[in-house]
Amino acid sequence: MATEGDDAASPLFAAKDHAAASLFQPENLLREARRQKSIPPGNVPAICVLDPDGDIVRAVRADGQARRSPFWACYHTEMYDVDHDGETLGIVGCAVGAPFAVLLAEQMFASGCRLLISVTSSGRIGDAVPNGGFILIDRALRDEGTSLHYRPPERFAVADPALIGRIDAALARHRPKVSRGATWTTDAPFRETDTAIEAARALGIQAVEMEAAALYSFAAARRCAVVCFAHLTNQMARVDGDFEKGEANGAREALNLIAATARAWRSER
Repeated sequence: MATEGDDAASPLFAAKDHAAASLFQPENLLREARRQKSIPPGNVPAICVLDPDGDIVRAVRADGQARRSPFWACYHTEMYDVDHDGETLGIVGCAVGAPFAVLLAEQMFASGCRLLISVTSSGRIGDAVPNGGFILIDRALRDEGTSLHYRPPERFAVADPALIGRIDAALARHRPKVSRGATWTTDAPFRETDTAIEAARALGIQAVEMEAAALYSFAAARRCAVVCFAHLTNQMARVDGDFEKGEANGAREALNLIAATARAWRSER
């Protein structure tokens, strides 16, 4: 219980030295995990994928496409190596929310990842993108806490402009069409109130999701390549028949989008 004289400010805004190294490093965590789990040294695929809904992982496992990664030492998840359209991808499913996504991103880049792609289900806010469409996220409203540990407070986390511009140009003829725009990253999906939604819409935001602001803040702080997509799959369950993602729960379309993004990234390196 707070007493008179206590600092009422949130600790999210206190004692942050963004330039300081963390005492807890992902490489050290992975060292101990490899020792305990007898995992041999080696790298995960250069292109890794976060699949918060888990639909991509379920689809590739059901089709027999997925191989359990022999080098992924994370305590909390499994990574599956998948070959799709000429690309080898390391995919982790059900990584929902900003803290979990960044926990995994840190470990992925410490394990050999060089490009991280996230494709997350999202709720519709604006009218520019149709239901079922994909958004290449170029900035995300920081309505979560994880990003504040990586970057000073600002309204938006902004993706690397050069990387996003290159991906956007490469996807110009992709089908289904991919739009470019802003999202709102929240920690609390069941607190998406009318007030919050209208405030986001006034900022030109097209969708609400749970990971992009933190991932882009991590990417800027660590100088890592991260690309986030939002798949507009719902209207917050305010209509019957919501949360439909299409054939194979959208897994095939998502994999094609991921492979096209990977090719665009490789072409400029």
